[in-house]
Amino acid sequence: MGSASSNDNPGGGSALAPAIEVRDLEFGWSNSVTLLSIHAFDVAPRERVLLHGPSGSGKSTLLGLIGGVLEARKGSVRVLGWDLGTLSGSQRDAFRAEHVGFIFQMFNLIPYLSMLENVLLPALFSRARRARIAGAAARAEGRRLLRALGLASESLLNRPVTQLSIGQQQRVAAARALLGRPDLIVADEPTSALDFDTRAGFLELLMRECASAGTTLLFVSHDTSLRPLFDRSVALREINAASAEEVH
Repeated sequence: MGSASSNDNPGGGSALAPAIEVRDLEFGWSNSVTLLSIHAFDVAPRERVLLHGPSGSGKSTLLGLIGGVLEARKGSVRVLGWDLGTLSGSQRDAFRAEHVGFIFQMFNLIPYLSMLENVLLPALFSRARRARIAGAAARAEGRRLLRALGLASESLLNRPVTQLSIGQQQRVAAARALLGRPDLIVADEPTSALDFDTRAGFLELLMRECASAGTTLLFVSHDTSLRPLFDRSVALREINAASAEEVH
């Protein structure tokens, strides 16, 4: 398979299927003790869900399984109708590029690229995400997202990301994830490096962009004060039958 597309779906999902559907999932590193044991976890299309739990409880590990970066020991993970367990590594990579925007806890920015160049990466690797910009030039869309996140200064746009503050890098990672209106946004502690005012603006933009594009949002945080902003909140300890050990 060359690339993933909504018209070529080996998972056989339908438009009515959950955006995320986890069933009888077990995961552990190599032959170690089971770290995640989840009987069922669903996220509906367009739903905005907060998944919360303390550091080391397995939140990032679950995101890795939902994103197809990790493979389950048992059970199934279906995302946007695709059964990730039936896809090869290259097919999972293509699926992520086309359909999923990740906001990583460690940002994963390309250090030798500028702020704007990092934001534009999804448009380079995904034809579907280029097409979803709805006629706007990718650079204009990238600038719009950065401006909405408080990064409008022309002096910043072409600056290497290594010269940005941690908070600025985190917002660049968010703009990159949002570019091209992906079907699913997966956010791993995306507000951890932001001050109160910047966090409020970031969350407002994220919710607005997801609502406008009909994007499903799975937002992971240890901060339960964010619960009122979401359609639903889920405590990982309530769905994970395995003992809570440090698994990140």
